[in-house]
Amino acid sequence: MKKNNFLAVFIGIVFLTGIHSCRESEYILPGEFTVISDNGGGTGTTTWKADQKYLLDGIVYVNEGQTLTIEPGTVIRAKTGQEENASALVVARGAEIIAEGTPDAPIVFTVEGDDLQGSVPAEANGLWGGVIVLGDAPVNTVSGEQMMEGIPFEDPRGMYGGTNANDNSGVLKYVSIRHGGTQLSQGNEINGLTLGGVGDQTTLEYVEVISNRDDGFEFFGGTVNGRYLLAGFCGDDAFDFDLGYTGSCQFIVGLQAGSAGDLLVELSDNEGTPATRPHITNGTFIGRGMDENGQAASFDNSSAGIISNSLFLHQKQGIFIEYSGDQLDSYQQFLDGKIKILNNAFYMTGNNSALNILSVYSLNFEDVTEQDELVSQHFEAGNNLLENPQIDYNPQEISRMNLIPENLIPGELYVTTNPWFQNANFKGALGQINWLKRWSFLDLEGLLKE
Repeated sequence: MKKNNFLAVFIGIVFLTGIHSCRESEYILPGEFTVISDNGGGTGTTTWKADQKYLLDGIVYVNEGQTLTIEPGTVIRAKTGQEENASALVVARGAEIIAEGTPDAPIVFTVEGDDLQGSVPAEANGLWGGVIVLGDAPVNTVSGEQMMEGIPFEDPRGMYGGTNANDNSGVLKYVSIRHGGTQLSQGNEINGLTLGGVGDQTTLEYVEVISNRDDGFEFFGGTVNGRYLLAGFCGDDAFDFDLGYTGSCQFIVGLQAGSAGDLLVELSDNEGTPATRPHITNGTFIGRGMDENGQAASFDNSSAGIISNSLFLHQKQGIFIEYSGDQLDSYQQFLDGKIKILNNAFYMTGNNSALNILSVYSLNFEDVTEQDELVSQHFEAGNNLLENPQIDYNPQEISRMNLIPENLIPGELYVTTNPWFQNANFKGALGQINWLKRWSFLDLEGLLKE
């Protein structure tokens, strides 16, 4: 990573020391920018071109009925600021975004001062908002729809959710979203990519979120499926599933470094219909190290789902399941066979003990010893392994890495009947082919070893 000037170092110091009042990069890029702002009319149906420089000024919407097309290689930067001065792109319900980059020409969303050559350190976060896509697929609120958190309540363009599981919000492919996560409202930081009620006809492939202050990806309900996703160095969860998300994710990577980050995978619910039930397979999830407190994954409230054929490394605690005594809590979902942890490999996780990787917790301070012992037995029953995949990664810092395991651990794999999933004869997100090459921040910044 290049850090060749004082200003880059200054930015890193400001954001790593948690000084939230400063939100501006002092690096000024030369040239003329096309400033995009919103007076209520949205972007219109238009194309943003690779040979122009774009600057988001405030929250910019793609309104219902509009289509925003972004050419491969286009770089969209955003002004810094928080709350009323925050900048973000919101694709409203009934709108479409066609952001289809290529391996050699990815589409990049980043902060105003980013020259893509090291002016903003890899770990800098909270510099602008992020990308929000809203759709008409089901969410499990009482009304069947929801207002996206942080968006002014009086603006109906922030509503999402509906009855169309096959809704199409467009295409996000070979897209990089960097250094976001500023506050849209008091105490409410935005995710790198927020998906609210997005339907399964939407394409979500080869998308990364780098150094977001809040979650990397958050799925609020919906049915959208995603593959080849990377959440790196985010301040909260890598992947968060909530409000009745029922899609599938394959070949996804969650990376933490240093002391930043919470869960690698969080699943939660509010006991509505549909229930949160994702299927996650072929994930590689690497935490902050066994010296840092944190869970690899957590099933909260009444959430459930399947996690299979994945690798979990370098996280002090393993996968937790919430017990509350409620007949719909996640522990009951486990007893009903709706939580399945199958054919995964764990290393330096859960104190590196098979008995500690799957656990029960209670927010009400109940004695859950009996429940915990029952759940821990699922480690062996689910064909999970305690084995080192030999991934070259240092969880204490952002440095050069090789995320392809030297030990691919084929072993016994969980096979699903869902035709959307691709066949893979290995555990984890990367086999012998590194799909992060050429387009991703990690490769373009020289952080991937050959």
